[in-house]
Amino acid sequence: MTAAYTTEIVTDTHAFAELGPQWGRLYERCGAATPFQNHAWLHSWWLSYGRPGRLRLVLVRAGAELVAAAPLMFRRGPVPTLVPLGGVISDYGDVLIEDERADRAAVALTEVLSTAAHTALIDFREVRPGGAVERVYDRWSGPHHRMQDSLCLELPAAPMDALVSRLPSHGAQRVRAKLRRLRSLGVERHVVRPDQVNAALRRLLELHRLQWQGRKVTPEHLRTRFCEHLVRSVGPMVRSGDAVVTEFRLDGDVVAVDLTLLSRRITGGYLYGAHPRLRESKADVAVMLLDACTQHMSISGLSGLGTLSLLRGDEPYKHRWRPEPVANQRLLLARRRTAPLMSAVVGDVAARRRCKELLSRFR
Repeated sequence: MTAAYTTEIVTDTHAFAELGPQWGRLYERCGAATPFQNHAWLHSWWLSYGRPGRLRLVLVRAGAELVAAAPLMFRRGPVPTLVPLGGVISDYGDVLIEDERADRAAVALTEVLSTAAHTALIDFREVRPGGAVERVYDRWSGPHHRMQDSLCLELPAAPMDALVSRLPSHGAQRVRAKLRRLRSLGVERHVVRPDQVNAALRRLLELHRLQWQGRKVTPEHLRTRFCEHLVRSVGPMVRSGDAVVTEFRLDGDVVAVDLTLLSRRITGGYLYGAHPRLRESKADVAVMLLDACTQHMSISGLSGLGTLSLLRGDEPYKHRWRPEPVANQRLLLARRRTAPLMSAVVGDVAARRRCKELLSRFR
């Protein structure tokens, strides 16, 4: 007999915490999952950034087993909205749907999401093409709209030598010279043990503050709540193999710390901190970090699988690697009664984009 499908909307933080083991099994069975759908990441984010009464975890079970989950929160404002947990500090937003039962689970999730929406718009930001929530979007019977969101730059999940060989000959020669420079300086790479992760992350954030001193930095990275979120979430992710923290040492001193996140589909360097001493020594930090990232993929058995993502942002230094630009999507889902809300959001996005284009031309 086929197990009956049941649905539930969880609004309690304690119940969210207890979902960890079930969520983890579903995460492993969803090939589209990125590290930002990991339970440790999302639950920690909620503890740092959530607001009481706003949690909306939309769940689908087959018997007792979780087969789909949409981690959402309710946002008040001129346009009442259900948005993914993870906020702006997460590079990808999505739902989880078990691959083997994807069709039935997606139908059930779509139906319960329609009920959960009620009088609110559902706004999925930063969905990577091929994300699990596309199954919901394709089955949505009410008004829906797709827009472009942030740009990500992606590389093949390949060893460092293969990435270098993709470059023009003069570019490849420069990168090889920079790798030799790192070796000649004696920069040592050490993967941090799980019991040392918390201290290493605090060093990362302190080095991050130091490297950006006197320049424009993302303010959130300097806030206590962000530090608490990283320390709380990354330790469990390291233990489960979904994150790696690496320290780089020079003459015995820690001069850089890097946090890389991993999933079956995506590997990406999330955040790092580097002492100015490294650049003063003519060490190329970007080359050093990418080399470490490819090593993590090789050790984890992910080399040749999925994507090495440079995550959001179109910074010039990323383009030296000849990455492929991949635009995230913004998926809007409405009911008939909330169609005007969707139209308002679409119009606002179009107006902002037009203003940005005009300002760019003026400058």
